[in-house]
Amino acid sequence: MSGFAPPLEAQSIRPALLQEKTGDKVRCLTCERRCLLGEGATGWCRTRQNRDGVLYTLIYGDVSSLSANPIEKKPFYHFYPGSVALTAGSWSCNFACPWCQNWDISKVAPPAKPRRFIAPADFVAMAQSVGCQGTSISFNEPTLSLEWSLEVFRPARAAGLYNTFVTNGYMTLQALELLIEAGLDAMNVDIKGEAAAVKKYCGTDVAVVWRNCRQARQSGVHVEVTTLVIPTVNDSEATLRGLAQRLVADLGGDVPWHLSAYYPAYKFTAPSTPLATLERAYAIGREAGLHYVYLGNVPGHRYENTYCPACGTLLIERYGLTVRACKVQDGRCFHCGQAIPLVGRQQP
Repeated sequence: MSGFAPPLEAQSIRPALLQEKTGDKVRCLTCERRCLLGEGATGWCRTRQNRDGVLYTLIYGDVSSLSANPIEKKPFYHFYPGSVALTAGSWSCNFACPWCQNWDISKVAPPAKPRRFIAPADFVAMAQSVGCQGTSISFNEPTLSLEWSLEVFRPARAAGLYNTFVTNGYMTLQALELLIEAGLDAMNVDIKGEAAAVKKYCGTDVAVVWRNCRQARQSGVHVEVTTLVIPTVNDSEATLRGLAQRLVADLGGDVPWHLSAYYPAYKFTAPSTPLATLERAYAIGREAGLHYVYLGNVPGHRYENTYCPACGTLLIERYGLTVRACKVQDGRCFHCGQAIPLVGRQQP
């Protein structure tokens, strides 16, 4: 029939790209949980299901959240400053964090019928029509939208748009390689703490996250790291110093480290992060050899800005999500000539 379109629920159900048969079960190879599923079973994340011996994603193109965001919101501070990315999220997550800010979409199973189905080509066209410079898969864990992301990235890159992920970094290496091949330009990765805390609260192995950060950086992907500083979880001096030292060792002193203030949310009731804790964390990062450490969720703080690591000159002035001034000239400090790692030019 001419013009026939399948029901929305059928559009969002597609065979998963990364799977393998193991006896009478199917193993998902999208994230490092590597769920082994019998007939009719759904993975830990609730977005993958075994149907008649084939693994399906249930959330292809099922967009729960959509908005054009400043790239600084991700946060990216060294990647196309002042630009805007059309940002989409879907449903669920593969981490168990009890403090999630986006719990209303990340802690629920996909609805029986998609809230909003957007085909990849339509998403790219939408980004262009509203004047965005790039795309971002975010809000919930983007790894779960692997198949859709790949089909967004290819036409987006062809159209001259950049592609970004805001992620917990728990994808398999196969998934990461597919994303890079399709056109992933930048990742902001949430490193939540030391191994014991991540295992306790998130139910995952943080070594995988470090591995993927290293692999992405070695593959030419721009990487920035965010740590939500949470009292009683990861705010001790030993934990913060350990994270900072490992960032330098694994990713280099130029990797931007965003230290964000936590506020009680979802099932976690610890008090909000004191500003003094964030400022101490900043000092620890700088002492460890990180050149670019930033405080998040504290609009107007001087540590939102980028300073030259050689001479201390203010180079990028920010207020919240707004870039007020960018004085990096041809990738260098205008005052002393120090090279500043910055991808893309500031948008007018």
